[in-house]
Amino acid sequence: MANVTAQMVKELREKTGAGMMDCKKALVEVDGDMDLAIDYLREKGIAKAAKKSDRIATEGMTSVVSNDKHAAVLEINAETDFVAKNDQFIQLVKDISNQLLTVRPDNLDDALKTEMPNGQTLQDYINEAIQKIGERISLRRFEIQEKVADHAFGEYIHMGGRIGVLVVLEGTSDDAIAKDVAMHVAAINPKYISRNDVSQDEIAHERKILTEQALNEGKPANIVEKMVEGRLTKYLSEISLEDQPFVKNPDVTVGQFVKEKGATIKSFVRFEVGEGLEKKEDNFVEEVMNQVKK
Repeated sequence: MANVTAQMVKELREKTGAGMMDCKKALVEVDGDMDLAIDYLREKGIAKAAKKSDRIATEGMTSVVSNDKHAAVLEINAETDFVAKNDQFIQLVKDISNQLLTVRPDNLDDALKTEMPNGQTLQDYINEAIQKIGERISLRRFEIQEKVADHAFGEYIHMGGRIGVLVVLEGTSDDAIAKDVAMHVAAINPKYISRNDVSQDEIAHERKILTEQALNEGKPANIVEKMVEGRLTKYLSEISLEDQPFVKNPDVTVGQFVKEKGATIKSFVRFEVGEGLEKKEDNFVEEVMNQVKK
């Protein structure tokens, strides 16, 4: 049997929002497996959803830039919010954004080897900024998109750079329509364009969770299947961009809004600063004591 530590309990609590004792029990039940513990809590109705990849930890900024044919969306990380708001850091983000848009490298390693206008490699340029600013800075990720005559770019930056979105629409050249969709993506955070993009493995996994939930709620076996399929349909509509109620007009879905404009959604990219990265270690005992005192 795995040794369930306070740190494991803390991590599970942050990922699910469940109470400490429930988290500890779940970890004990599944021999310390974090993913199975999340499923266990969901099956018991204690955690409504798994938060496996949205732990906002590091600081930094996202950026979206474009020209007539290409667009780049990227994330650059720093260690503190103070540096992320520093003028030098903001200028660094602009310079790197323009470099990626101009050179359009295939991957991160290639990007860091590209030559800046001043003759430095991008990696050396970042290293020099680290020396000046006094904090670790890194280009974490980027994507380059291309458009043709009947495509439109939708660019949106939210919360001063915490969230950056790039949407490509096909069938229209109106960037304003694409920007409306980008704003929606920033706010609602869909996982897929269409429910048809969801893998059968993910659907099967969600169906299993929903079935256990219904059984644990004491629902009669003869209605569980129908209930599960209804909940599964709702789940798929919640994670699929085309099925989501449009934030600027909830009476229509995003898919309907785009279709009315004679367009279709070709792709979207949404970067949120620090998502998927672990937080720095906190004093768990101190955190618990602070909760007790409230």
